[in-house]
Amino acid sequence: MLIRSAEFITSATQPSHYPPSALPEIVFAGKSNVGKSSLINTLVNRRHLVKTSTTPGRTRLINFFNINDALVFVDLPGYGYAKVPASIQKNWKPMIETYLSSRSTLKAAVLMIDIRRMPDEKDMYLIQWLEHCQIPVIYVLTKSDKLSSAQQSCQLALISKTTGIPQDQITIFSAKNRNGKEQIWEAIERIAHNGTC
Repeated sequence: MLIRSAEFITSATQPSHYPPSALPEIVFAGKSNVGKSSLINTLVNRRHLVKTSTTPGRTRLINFFNINDALVFVDLPGYGYAKVPASIQKNWKPMIETYLSSRSTLKAAVLMIDIRRMPDEKDMYLIQWLEHCQIPVIYVLTKSDKLSSAQQSCQLALISKTTGIPQDQITIFSAKNRNGKEQIWEAIERIAHNGTC
């Protein structure tokens, strides 16, 4: 997709803070430090649209971004990082689940897993929650540049077996070399326009 504009809209913690639901929304979800911000920045060809941090758990709000006045990207707080205060972690679950279950313009979720890690119970819970809400999912394995091609293939097979997601439904991505960017965009555009993966 040719990116003409990409702008921050607002941050929110509850439905009354969400922007007007006028455009299709694509939500980005995954563990803290999985690379959500880097993926979004790569997709829209911006270095700093979404703030990146080496400290996991820095995103604590639901952040909305207008892309080309045609789509809205939604960046959810990452989950599963122990150093985030328990009180904040406790608030994240209902905040995220409320958005996922109630937003009528939500068309799909981009669910990210670090290719170097095996999915844990938190990843599996989110996969099951998205399935329960009947939200189409684009599965992405991030940070692929950290592994050789052979290691990537091995991890893809293991993660596919663990999650039950067919390998051909999982995209291997790297923000460093941009591998996988076009495949992710193709999936986003297909879902946004047709409503199917």
